[in-house]
Amino acid sequence: MPEDVLFKSESSQSRDEIASYLRNVAEKLEQGGSITLKAGSESVTMDPPARPTFEVKAEREGPVDGPGELSIEFELEWDEHSEDAAGGSGSLEIE
Repeated sequence: MPEDVLFKSESSQSRDEIASYLRNVAEKLEQGGSITLKAGSESVTMDPPARPTFEVKAEREGPVDGPGELSIEFELEWDEHSEDAAGGSGSLEIE
C-alpha cells in the first residue's frame, strides 16, 4: 500500500521540549479532541478515533559491526473511514 506523507517535522529538541509535545498530544487524546501539527507554513489536523492502534518500536539502524542510530517511535494508526481500529493483543508497559 503506498504511503502519502501528510506532514513531517524533524529537528533537534531538548528532552524537556519533547516531553512538552508528548504531554500536549496526551491531553488532546484524553479530551477526545483533534490533533493539529504545525511547522512553518505546513499544518495538518487529524482526529484519532476512540481506540486507535498504538504501536511502539525501538530500533537500531546502521552497520552490524559499528555504531548506528537508535530510535524510539510512537505511532497511532487507524483506518481512514473507521470509528475504531482493530487492536493487537498484549499489554504495553513503559517505565
